[in-house]
Amino acid sequence: MERQVIEILEKYGQEHILNYLKLLSPQEEKNLQEQILKIDFENLKNIYEGTKNKANIEEKRIEHIHYTDKEKLTEAEKNNLEEIGKQIISSGHYAVITMAGGQGTRLGHSGPKGTYILNTVNGPKYLFEIIVDTLKVACQKCEVTIPWYIMTSRENHEETLNFLEKHNYFEYDKNKVKLFMQGELPLVDIKGKVILDNEKKIKEAADGNGGIYEAISKNGILNEMKQNQIDWVFISNIDNILSNFVDPLLLGLTIKENQKIAAKSVAKANAQEKIGVFCKVNGKAKIIEYIDLPQELANKKNEQGELLFGEGNFGNYLLNRSVLDDLAKTKLPYHAAFKKSDYLAENGEYKNSEEPNVYKFEAFIFDAFERYDNITILRVKREDEFAPVKNKEGVDSPQTAIELYNAKVVKSRL
Repeated sequence: MERQVIEILEKYGQEHILNYLKLLSPQEEKNLQEQILKIDFENLKNIYEGTKNKANIEEKRIEHIHYTDKEKLTEAEKNNLEEIGKQIISSGHYAVITMAGGQGTRLGHSGPKGTYILNTVNGPKYLFEIIVDTLKVACQKCEVTIPWYIMTSRENHEETLNFLEKHNYFEYDKNKVKLFMQGELPLVDIKGKVILDNEKKIKEAADGNGGIYEAISKNGILNEMKQNQIDWVFISNIDNILSNFVDPLLLGLTIKENQKIAAKSVAKANAQEKIGVFCKVNGKAKIIEYIDLPQELANKKNEQGELLFGEGNFGNYLLNRSVLDDLAKTKLPYHAAFKKSDYLAENGEYKNSEEPNVYKFEAFIFDAFERYDNITILRVKREDEFAPVKNKEGVDSPQTAIELYNAKVVKSRL
């Protein structure tokens, strides 16, 4: 193994990798060395050290954040805001990003989540197909073909590309569609040591949806947006089949409030609902996960009897391109999840882990929001815009999502 590679491993306490050399063919050793030279071990070390520090959120620093309830706007206000937004969209200054890097494992589906089929009132449809249906309607209303970017992962990029090619992008203009991969970070054990996979390479996993900022820069998407004068970008997940990701009203409201970031919210069903909430911490916009919100604050109500911290986050965000420019150069904090992972033992045996054994590091897209004093928040009705497909059964399952989707389709026909 090259001396430079050995020095890197020794410097960052990863010398155990040298114990695997006897298992590697010349080509496998070459592949591993190339991978090691690409990994930022200094960054990895700092992220791992961060797992030893617990987040500390003080109750007195958390404040309510302003939001606009769509249902409380007058028709005149809605029409005015929609007209502002529609002019921007129709002028070609708007794009959509769908985050689709996940697999359908939790649904019992083999393949990218976007290739999962739902039996809708309009017949069987893939998740990707439902996204395209929504895009087509929006394009027709605004008389423009909206650029569609799809963030994949190394795990599902080729399969996603082949799937969309096979289905001719469901008749959407393929020249307006571009796929790009999010980044990855190595998995490490409790001692901060990397592990190897069954291909005898350091095992890596997607770096979370917060990696989107760096990914659009590295993959040339940001430059392309600049060249095409895209000023506003809506980002949402593949698994919300009711996502209204081309919303002139939200865009108009954001422009009117002179903000660079916007998000949609739904009212929490109750104080115990397991959903992150919008608030302000130290005067900055922030989303706090339900496990980090003190129970006293979770139960607190305003004078109208509504939850003071009741704006649930469901992953629908609108960002000005200037924000993307700024965040492409910014390192977001990483969150560690302790998970089970198979690994290659030094004797060459590929082992299954019965218990959590590695840290998986992820950045969250919304952690960037606290760099800004305020954001626009539009509260929408859950049954209109939030029907996630996450679990095989029960809450947020295909069955619950289809019921909401079908109800909205039938309502639109009346």
